[in-house]
Amino acid sequence: MHPNALLDLATDLLRQVLKLDAPADTIVSNFFRKHRQLGQRERHSLAETAYTVLRRRLMYANLAQSGTGALERRLAMLAWQGADTFLRGALGPNEQQWLAEVRAISTDSLPEKARHNLPDWLASALKQEVGDDFWPLVQAMDAAAPLDLRVNTLKTKRETAQATLAEAGIDAQPTPYCPWGLRIQSKPALQRLPLFIQGEIEVQDEGSQLLAALLNPKRGEMVVDFCAGAGGKTLALGALMRNTGRLYAFDVSGHRLEGLKPRLARSGLSNVYPAQIAHERDERIKRLAGKIDRVLVDAPCSGLGTLRRNPDLKWRQSPKALEELGVKQAAILASAARLVKPGGRLVYATSSLLTRENETIADAFTQAHPDFVPANAAELLTQAHVERADELVTGNGHLRLWPHRHVTDGFFAAVWERKS
Repeated sequence: MHPNALLDLATDLLRQVLKLDAPADTIVSNFFRKHRQLGQRERHSLAETAYTVLRRRLMYANLAQSGTGALERRLAMLAWQGADTFLRGALGPNEQQWLAEVRAISTDSLPEKARHNLPDWLASALKQEVGDDFWPLVQAMDAAAPLDLRVNTLKTKRETAQATLAEAGIDAQPTPYCPWGLRIQSKPALQRLPLFIQGEIEVQDEGSQLLAALLNPKRGEMVVDFCAGAGGKTLALGALMRNTGRLYAFDVSGHRLEGLKPRLARSGLSNVYPAQIAHERDERIKRLAGKIDRVLVDAPCSGLGTLRRNPDLKWRQSPKALEELGVKQAAILASAARLVKPGGRLVYATSSLLTRENETIADAFTQAHPDFVPANAAELLTQAHVERADELVTGNGHLRLWPHRHVTDGFFAAVWERKS
């Protein structure tokens, strides 16, 4: 495609993405469906340019003030993620001169807001959360995440999967904590590999894998993944159960559960029972009250721990939305707890960085439910053969993962055991 045409498409894509009226990945996918003529490199350039603008929106908006023409075109020029020679081929002499001048500006001279690229409310909250680690956290969230894989231990071993990937020219290294994870720094087309097609690997962030390790279900148990979504953690739990027992995957979204079906077919699991529920007090849940060995509540949350992958979330969330989420999180956790039988385990988890979605919810639950005793996540993770588990757990025994400290998405988890 001619450079001018591709830059025009980048401008059009940014115009749609920056409306912030839908998830960026949905907008990008729909855009590519309308432009099927685009090749893999062209799609990569467009998508990464859009995500780079979302990561550094305030900085690029500040730098773009001096230019002329459509703002989205200037943003695309500043954030361009394709070949620089290709970009120059799309620019006239005046645009080339402007771009060179702007690139020469030191970002250190920009206002703080244009350097951290966060809305004021979120910057303030994160400074309170991490203190002196604020700028390392900002830097980590500004970078693209590596590609983490979960090896399906029902079908293969981590070492075997690593060797098979190496034969395909893909360098995959063991994840530092999870005993069945692999990490790839590049973005290969895994969907074409027999290893993926046969269900021997799944894409899943190491932090998400560690949540399954924390629940650590055993053979023959009854287990519930209460907010299963597309089932990434469900599949990890099923593998830990060695395809025995009964594993319920509940979610209010039938559309999300549909995404589990092809993954489930590849996985080789036959102990998973997906079910759409109307709400957290659904009749299906009442029938299972007090019967379940282990319950995972990966609650709906702000998703602010996933900004490396979903940078649009920081612009699409708000303090008001977080208030509404807090009410929902507490209600879901309380309903899910009814499922846990005496002696059973309950895990509450989010992919949020904020105390108000994490410790605040967990502490309130502990106060309201004296029959649930908090458990130490480090001890449970060590039992699940997680390496250096003490690095992942706070002084109050909760799992707390940070992008700048653990190279995972941001995750939180609290664990309780129900009194016998």
